[in-house]
Amino acid sequence: MGKYYEANPPYYKEKPTKMASMRRIKIFGLLVLIAVVSLLFYTSSLRQQRNVAAGTGDFYTKTMKGLGKQEVAEAGAGAGGKSDDDEKVAKQMAQRLRDAADKAKDNANAKAFKPDPPSQVVGKGNAAEGQGERSVAGRKKIGGEKAQEVVKEKDEEEKEDVEVTTELNAILKKSPIIIFSKSYCPHSRRAKTILLEKYSIDPLPYVIELDQHPLGGKLQARLAQLTGRRTVPNVLINGVSIGGGDDVAELHAKKNLEEKVKDLGGKKIKDVKAIADAGL
Repeated sequence: MGKYYEANPPYYKEKPTKMASMRRIKIFGLLVLIAVVSLLFYTSSLRQQRNVAAGTGDFYTKTMKGLGKQEVAEAGAGAGGKSDDDEKVAKQMAQRLRDAADKAKDNANAKAFKPDPPSQVVGKGNAAEGQGERSVAGRKKIGGEKAQEVVKEKDEEEKEDVEVTTELNAILKKSPIIIFSKSYCPHSRRAKTILLEKYSIDPLPYVIELDQHPLGGKLQARLAQLTGRRTVPNVLINGVSIGGGDDVAELHAKKNLEEKVKDLGGKKIKDVKAIADAGL
């Protein structure tokens, strides 16, 4: 019985040793796992640092190259600037650009809408279609009646224009001196008094009273176009206006009217002289 109990203690001692061995294996495996994970993190971090370093190196290299080129360019400029050939090429390029811009502007102006002058509105140019007949895609032109009215009005105006021109030419043939007057105008009366009563002129000046003439208004408008004078009287010598009543009175006061009539009248004026003792 005593030996039996002696064998039991070694049995109970071996069991704790086996449990400790299993515990050490687990701890070792955990340490290995931690080491592997740490190694992975370390290699990943190292790879990222290399990439950043590589990118920084490229940027640094490019920057240094750019600065180097700039320094070379500045050094060249300081040494003497661009060469004559470079300046010549630059000037030629600038001139070509200016020529191209001018040509483009001319083309744009050529294609732009150009309205016709009032005297040429109907029958010519782009504006004629807008005032006369208007075309619609797929249809005939419309507004024909309006166009006919415009043409008719233009024909009437041209007819009246010819009539005024004919009448004015006929009047100018009456005498070398024509006094365009109005019967009620005091300035007209003053000019007529000086030319008809204070001077002896051969041939006698011809007086046309515009307020009594059927084409008086149109004749006055035509005289305004030809002489630049819109008011009456309007005294013409050989087709040249010498002004109105005040102008005639001034020439008479300065004793220049006789000479003025001779100079402008020429050979058509047979005789002109002031009447003695004729006051203003």
